[in-house]
Amino acid sequence: MEEKNWIRGPIIGRGSTATVSLAITNSGEFFAVKSAEFSSSEFLQREQKILSNLSSPYIVQYIGSGLTIENDKSMYNILMEYVSGGSIHDLIKHSGGNLPEPAIRSYTRQILKGLTYLHDRGIVHCDVKSQNVMIGGEIAKIGDLGCAKTVEENVNLEFSGTPAFMSPEVARGEEQSFPADVWALGCTVIEMATGLSPWPELNDVVAAIYKIGFTGESPEIPECLSEKGKDFLKNCLRKDPKQRWVVEELLQHPFLDEEDDEEESQIHDCLNSSSPSTVLDQGFWDSCETSKSRLIQEDQEDPFANSSIFLPSDRIMKLAGDEPEWVTTEDGGWIEVREIEKRNEEEDEDANYVEATG
Repeated sequence: MEEKNWIRGPIIGRGSTATVSLAITNSGEFFAVKSAEFSSSEFLQREQKILSNLSSPYIVQYIGSGLTIENDKSMYNILMEYVSGGSIHDLIKHSGGNLPEPAIRSYTRQILKGLTYLHDRGIVHCDVKSQNVMIGGEIAKIGDLGCAKTVEENVNLEFSGTPAFMSPEVARGEEQSFPADVWALGCTVIEMATGLSPWPELNDVVAAIYKIGFTGESPEIPECLSEKGKDFLKNCLRKDPKQRWVVEELLQHPFLDEEDDEEESQIHDCLNSSSPSTVLDQGFWDSCETSKSRLIQEDQEDPFANSSIFLPSDRIMKLAGDEPEWVTTEDGGWIEVREIEKRNEEEDEDANYVEATG
């Protein structure tokens, strides 16, 4: 961004450790700023390291990062592309509670292209869902990599994500790798087809983690989908992660054939809830920056010492924490932000120091 001065606008999203604000340059260019107090910005800084190395039309674009001093607090910020079309989650709510199959096919194809880009670079998103896929023109862009990790980091980092979209192996605390993103994609297709959570009968973390991880059940495949759509979902939702299709295979599935879009009159009507946004809007199903659990390193005398699986009750208790809700707000006014020349030599050389005024 060429201009040194920019203006922070109202908050448009909020999580447990970060907020997202609308911002504008002096020349009128809009962008989004994801911010957290520097003292609690560990996850945001890790997200920045991942985002700064990415460039794909199917990933929300990274612009830059830096520090601001606002209200006597040091804030860490990631500057990102502002995608004005909103999320697929928003689109579902504004489309009567579900999307037609051609739209589902198109968005799914583009999400897979974004996941292919990430997976080819050894990155697991860890929180794929409709709220984290933005619509920019005709393109679906994967956003919010706050839970993302590289496969090299996977051994040491905590598990993360949203309970309703966790795969069985993640719910059990075994592993969180590329197959977990594929499972979450399948759950997102269910969202688009029905306007409901993949587990609409559940409304708390404990019940969800137990059912997903320890009962052997899978989300119900919507009857409204075509046979090709149902088969696509079956390959996304295979319980064994080793049997789950990888993103490259899914991109070749007949369900995603562009020329296979059916006439509108031939598309089955998906189930429409009288209040389709109710389940999707619950904080329990929203972005879960705090829904993390580090695997317990059992004592070598423990009979489970060589296993990555621990008792279901332990796993459930680890994940049954507060789930923050991302909301659209009207909080805050417009605050002018400007760079200052002073630099702290102990900080990263690439960090921009700016001061909020006004």
